Amino acid sequence: MKQIEKELLKTVAGIEEAPEGAYNIRVDGKSIGRRSTGAIDIVPRDDGNGLSLHVAPGTVRDHVHIPVVIGESGIEERVINDFYIGEGAEITIVAGCGIHTGGAESSRHDGIHSFYLEKNARVTYEEKHYGTGEGTGARILNPITNVYLKENSFMKMDTAQIGGVDSTRRVTYAELGPGANLQVREKLLTQGSQTAETVFELLLTGDGCKAHIVSRSVAKENSVQTFLSKMDGKSACSGRTECDAIIMDNAVVKAIPEITAAHVDASLVHEAAIGRIAGEQLTKLMTLGLTQSEAEAQIIKGFLK
Repeated sequence: MKQIEKELLKTVAGIEEAPEGAYNIRVDGKSIGRRSTGAIDIVPRDDGNGLSLHVAPGTVRDHVHIPVVIGESGIEERVINDFYIGEGAEITIVAGCGIHTGGAESSRHDGIHSFYLEKNARVTYEEKHYGTGEGTGARILNPITNVYLKENSFMKMDTAQIGGVDSTRRVTYAELGPGANLQVREKLLTQGSQTAETVFELLLTGDGCKAHIVSRSVAKENSVQTFLSKMDGKSACSGRTECDAIIMDNAVVKAIPEITAAHVDASLVHEAAIGRIAGEQLTKLMTLGLTQSEAEAQIIKGFLK
């Protein structure tokens, strides 16, 4: 890997070389390294554009890394990954994508991840998106995540777009069975003329299932963000979505909720809050010796922590 690719890998996945355990590292449109273990089997697709990952039933506290790095302009790819998590397994999956464009051509990564969790399975999914480069080519990331949770399974998603992405459309679809639990924490930062659209579509079909979606975002300069959440409760379930955004400069933020209850015991809530940084927060930090820009940076850092 080139140095910029190593730096991207460290930023989005926290590694600088092949990690311990199972992994698949994709750079500039192809896998440059892969390892399966006794509990985790990684099988590449025939077309080379993705993989199937199988976690054995009963696996305990294991992990796998599957980052993607694009270090050149002019690369466009569509990657399909399927994850099959066996009954009672517990695993952490570290994904993420970093793009660097140094020229005039855009680079784009469309990732489609589908998760199939068997009864009592537990998954923690970590995904960071990041872009760098002095070139004029756009850095485009469009992740699609499909989640299918069987009885009493649990999935926690921690996703972050931490800067440098010019355009993104982030779509998450989930179906929850009896007693299933989905927890999502999204962090998003846009600036310049960047655009970001987040879409959640949740189908709560199993009795006792629950979902909690939290999106925190900061929109700066002339960027535009849209948050759309659809939640359909078809059982004795509970669901909550929260959109909390800081708006600055000439940015635009839209929050569009849609909740549908089709069962008398469905409890669904949507909350949205969009506003500027509170003046008293700035004043307090500036009295400690920070400039206004430094104070704003500290507030944003804490908000997106």
